[in-house]
Amino acid sequence: MAMSRRKWNNIIIIACLIMIGTLTFLDNRNKKLPDDALPLFSAENRLTQLQWNDHWLNKDQSGWQCSEQVLNCAQWVHAWEALKVSALTQQPELLSAPQELMLQVSSADSTLVWQFYPQQGLLQSPAGNWYEIPPSLRHNLQPVIGATAP
Repeated sequence: MAMSRRKWNNIIIIACLIMIGTLTFLDNRNKKLPDDALPLFSAENRLTQLQWNDHWLNKDQSGWQCSEQVLNCAQWVHAWEALKVSALTQQPELLSAPQELMLQVSSADSTLVWQFYPQQGLLQSPAGNWYEIPPSLRHNLQPVIGATAP
């Protein structure tokens, strides 16, 4: 028994609607922060300086400043200031090499060196504790770099 063109069109439309519904559900679920996500920086320990590779951001009396190559300075600062993380109880399986991230907070005079795994959204503190960054907060953690003239 052959199906008419109209029946095939109806099947394709229903399949598309199911796919759109599924993708919308997954997208909404990924935007939600986990219940155990806590701010990385508190009111007493505010971020004052960050250096990642050759790019940096620094807070002084006049406000935030970034290295010249960073095009999204305001978004980059806000992403790090508002960062929430979930503590992990075990060391995760690592898929890439870490990148050094130097952080300085207002309550400490020294700079802390963290290990950052941007592809997996993982942070390892200097004390060896592991933290996971929720997928919805990862997109602005990396600076947008402009081309520089030679």
